[in-house]
Amino acid sequence: MDFAMTSSTTSSTEPGPAAGDVPPRAASPLLLPTVLIGVALVAMSISGTAIALPGIGTDLDTAGSALNWAVAGYNLAFAAMTLVAGAAADRAGRRRVFISAATLFAVGFLATAFAPTIHVLDAARILSGVGAAGVMAAGGALLASAYEGAALNRAFAFMGTMAGTGIAVGPTLVGGLVDLIGWRGSFGAFAATSVLIAVAATRLTESRHERARTDWIGSGLFVMALSAVMFALLEGPEHGWGHPMVLAGFGVGVVGSVLFAVAQRRGSAPILAPELVANRGFMGWCLATLTTSIGFLGALVFLPTYLQAAAGYSPVAAGLVMLLLTAPVLVMPILAAALVNRGMSARHLIITALVLVVVGNAGLLVLRPENTTVLVALPLLLIGIGMGTSFGIADGQAMALVPAGLVGTAAGFLNTLRGAAEAIVIAAFSASLLGFLTSRLGDSQHAADVAAGRLTAAGDPGYGTEIDALTSSWHFTQVGVGVLCLLLTAAVALLHFTRSGRAITENAGHRERPRQES
Repeated sequence: MDFAMTSSTTSSTEPGPAAGDVPPRAASPLLLPTVLIGVALVAMSISGTAIALPGIGTDLDTAGSALNWAVAGYNLAFAAMTLVAGAAADRAGRRRVFISAATLFAVGFLATAFAPTIHVLDAARILSGVGAAGVMAAGGALLASAYEGAALNRAFAFMGTMAGTGIAVGPTLVGGLVDLIGWRGSFGAFAATSVLIAVAATRLTESRHERARTDWIGSGLFVMALSAVMFALLEGPEHGWGHPMVLAGFGVGVVGSVLFAVAQRRGSAPILAPELVANRGFMGWCLATLTTSIGFLGALVFLPTYLQAAAGYSPVAAGLVMLLLTAPVLVMPILAAALVNRGMSARHLIITALVLVVVGNAGLLVLRPENTTVLVALPLLLIGIGMGTSFGIADGQAMALVPAGLVGTAAGFLNTLRGAAEAIVIAAFSASLLGFLTSRLGDSQHAADVAAGRLTAAGDPGYGTEIDALTSSWHFTQVGVGVLCLLLTAAVALLHFTRSGRAITENAGHRERPRQES
């Protein structure tokens, strides 16, 4: 998700409240802990929910696209509503939006815990995703309006650290809760904590930006296009790629994308300014964040099901294995930033990180149900190190190349790009896995059950066939992920290391530190 962005953006802009802000009376001592706990909850919900999917599928007797929407719907809502939530916070009041978002977050989790059907659960997860977007956007805005100078930088550093902590411990914590109180109880625990955050936020002071401008048309078209493409990708394997509903989804996505591009060229306050697209250095760093997201999200969301279904791990054991992937995201941002500050080339470091992501995804081709942890330990560590390195330097380096007047637009674009990429990656990975399983098993419903971890009992004649089909489908999907990450890494290298790319990187905004790009 879009966690690295907030701290990087803040550090690359002038500190203190923006022009037009109506500042709060004073920063409440509850502000920082309230926002930080909210950020940690959002992060843990993203990385931990996949651990609960096998149990959800079994209890609600569901599989396929309906089950995958439990994760994809949350990410879609988060990606689509971040810009809208930020604009609403500026206009209606940041504390008001934060309280409303935390309440919505809690209601979504509570509805998930008591959901009688998968469709109710999916709707509740989408509701939680909307709330999560508001918690992140309004929480960051509250910090930016309340602190100045060094205090502001420390606040956002803490925010990034809590996000990394949430991502790292989410699978393990949720796995432990699922083992202890079941998946419904785990969602109930998140709901209770969210209520406490909403109550604490009532003690905060209010702030708003009276002259905030928002590209509502562009935001609406973006939401429409992203939602349509995700719908088509998730429903295609189950209904068939030639089904009118699926084709209509892709059609709406294409039309929405075209209209979005037109709106960005003609709008007075576009999400995607033409100057940013023309900046090769900036686009190179954006493409780097996209590449690491693609290489990270598939394993984060779908590997826990394989570990539980094929390798026979308990939810808590699967969560512990996932620490190999997520723990580096907590450690590497600080280390990567320190290396750049000591004079290492940020461009060389990001290429190294992308290569690690490519090699790690290729290494997951050794995935087997036997000795699984030993086989995947190194690949997961490599992917996590690459992702953590990107977290530490990519956003700050991108923002250093942006003129001062476009900092806000660039921040919104980076958030939008990363959120959209993560949502689409989840949908595409699911579609690929289901497609290969269907071709191996010959039945889409059987394939959906296997992908959800609902295998026949061990020892039954079909069990071995299902395990082989699931493993080979994982391998084929990983080949696609690895090849795509490799191509994108080559594109990033071209943008950063060709003559014109170097010139832009070395001569763009006055905020850039040339020694980091030597």
